[in-house]
Amino acid sequence: MMNRQQAIVNRQQEIPSASCLVPNACPKRGFTLIETMVAITLLTVAITAPMTLATKSLSTAYYARDQIAAFNLAQEAIESVRHIRDGNVLHNALGLSPTYNLLRSTPTDIPTNGNVFTIDTTNNDLIALCPTPADPASCPPLKETPEGLFGYVSGNDTKFVRSVTATFLKNPDGSDNTDEIHVEVTVTWISGSFSQRRFTISENLFRWVNDGSGSTG
Repeated sequence: MMNRQQAIVNRQQEIPSASCLVPNACPKRGFTLIETMVAITLLTVAITAPMTLATKSLSTAYYARDQIAAFNLAQEAIESVRHIRDGNVLHNALGLSPTYNLLRSTPTDIPTNGNVFTIDTTNNDLIALCPTPADPASCPPLKETPEGLFGYVSGNDTKFVRSVTATFLKNPDGSDNTDEIHVEVTVTWISGSFSQRRFTISENLFRWVNDGSGSTG
């Protein structure tokens, strides 16, 4: 008899109450606070990691872009000095008068005492001394025109500051070797909010043709 009564009780417990047959009538078990915090933590980690990676990737891409631009601007200045050198060498090779030194330029010669200067490749390779000849930071920033050209005459200021120095190499006796010139170009810019970047290249330029070698007279 007791077994039969126990079976009936168990059976009644398995059958849902009438109230639970009505939608939304039975109480529902919710998430505990710990479960919610764990879920939020996992979601935060899942979102933060890709966003951090994306931010670092963008920062690296911007730095690479600026570094490529700085290299091209530095190489451009080297080529401009080389252009001036070539014009003077050919002038002397043709036997024209007067004889020019390697760095003669109009209206200002390229300084050979280590003073920093700018060279405007968009304005006939115009040479201009920086306000403080011994301080590259005193040079004005390059401007960019709507056509994407970098110079100093027109356009909007950019983040890039380009400084150039040129010095004659020395002979064994300490005198200037006017047949070889050392040119160094430094481009600086601000990356992000505070970090200053710097890119420097240098090259030696030679007197590759003897004076008067091209003269027909």
